[in-house]
Amino acid sequence: MSTVSTRHYQDIRRALLAQEELALIDVREEAPFAQAHPLFAANIPLSKLELEVLARVPRADTAITVYDNGEGLAAEALQRLRSLGYSDVALLEGGLAGWEAAGGELFRDVNVPSKAFGELVESVRHTPSLSAEQVQALLEQEANVVVLDARRFDEYQTMSIPGSVSVPGAELVLRVAELAPDPSTQVIVNCAGRTRSIIGTQSLVNAGIPNPVAALRNGTIGWTLAGQQLAHGQQRRFSEVEAGTQAQAGVKARAVADRAGVLRIDRAGLAQWQADTSRTTYLLDVRTPEEYGSGHLPGSRSVPGGQLVQETDHVASVRGARVVLVDDDGVRANMTASWLAQMGWQVAVLDGLHAADFTATGQWQPPLPALPPVSTVEVEQLAAWLEEGDTVLLDFTTSANYVNRHIPGAYWAIRAQLPKVLENVPQASRFVLTCGSGLLARFAARDLEALTRTPVYLLEGGTAQWIAAGNPLESGESRLAVPRSDRYRRPYEGTDNPREAMQGYLDWEFGLVDQLGRDGTHRFRVV
Repeated sequence: MSTVSTRHYQDIRRALLAQEELALIDVREEAPFAQAHPLFAANIPLSKLELEVLARVPRADTAITVYDNGEGLAAEALQRLRSLGYSDVALLEGGLAGWEAAGGELFRDVNVPSKAFGELVESVRHTPSLSAEQVQALLEQEANVVVLDARRFDEYQTMSIPGSVSVPGAELVLRVAELAPDPSTQVIVNCAGRTRSIIGTQSLVNAGIPNPVAALRNGTIGWTLAGQQLAHGQQRRFSEVEAGTQAQAGVKARAVADRAGVLRIDRAGLAQWQADTSRTTYLLDVRTPEEYGSGHLPGSRSVPGGQLVQETDHVASVRGARVVLVDDDGVRANMTASWLAQMGWQVAVLDGLHAADFTATGQWQPPLPALPPVSTVEVEQLAAWLEEGDTVLLDFTTSANYVNRHIPGAYWAIRAQLPKVLENVPQASRFVLTCGSGLLARFAARDLEALTRTPVYLLEGGTAQWIAAGNPLESGESRLAVPRSDRYRRPYEGTDNPREAMQGYLDWEFGLVDQLGRDGTHRFRVV
């Protein structure tokens, strides 16, 4: 039996302060992770480990430390990581409780490094902001004002400020001159809460645009708490910019990047970094997914710049790694890199690219391990089995997807909780497993086969194939085999959150700068 290594809180702290590469991985589901975790912990649930870890921790000899909160997940994760070829994996001594007992600071919510950094930026730079009431008054007066929503387009569509335009964060400096060509136009940047409003507003300030700029204080949460009405389903998006606008924005963005200490690298330098087996290098394309799909640099991953700044831990899960950013305009990569550099990353912009370099097409596909062999069943056979009865269908998609639509009679399940799932579903002569594509269900099928003598099958093509065949669907939470812990419900999402939850979220954000001080490992700097 292989030995199990452990690392102590002090080992992790020393490595963070020395800016050594490390991956501290919380293998619980997202909801418990969001209740308490170390600042630089990356959440990769045991349920999805094989599907996510190769992209998020790409170097096999990275110093990886895994933990849970006593659920027994970390020991299983350690064995899986070793079987995937990772050679330096250890358990966090004492798990989450051990971290806290040793004096480690615990944070709640998700994407905390980015959110804490945003609060630090506002506290240092005194980022200008306007209250929801002030912005409402400007809109009612039909003042010379434009409201730019810095979130993803799908978030903007869900709920937004009436009359606002969707301009995800990294696009702001590139496109603001054409969205507000009159330099006297008041530009207001909003998101759902605070971080992207602050970073977006400060991006425009840092770039030196001539317009007055302000964040909508507390975003759509602040708007709702002020008793004001949000719009739903808006479709206003930015349009393409002229060459002159792009060139001027490029000069501004390059100046900001230089001020932040962003490195420059060319194709030869990138090849050298990627050939260095002692370091991790992430190559990220920060343009829109549509641009990436039309043509991108081979080997790059699509991560729009605004979301990269907001969710850095979800992409670059190795703290201390190197990051190389790509665009085709000289604006978005420089602005995104300026923020990553301030967040303590060694970050470079890839210069010298030409249209001919963007030869790969299609969407990014994560690297995956060898897929386990399992018995499969076609849609038609599953339909017949379900009609006959005595078949239990388990769906491993996200709980939100399951509630939205699933195969009639399916039970929703979490892969890492299969023993509990088996306690809560009927006995049957066979199990059939599915998820959206069938990929996660394939790994779950292998796990389930180890727990039962009942035959286990994978639905070929997953629920997507069932839908493509025109078969019926149902919705709702009718058959949850385990509680919905796979995703933390953000207080700034949706339109039906309690006021107390929204105000509590804002109060938590206001306290993040003090938490950063107590933690002491962040190495953030604000220029």
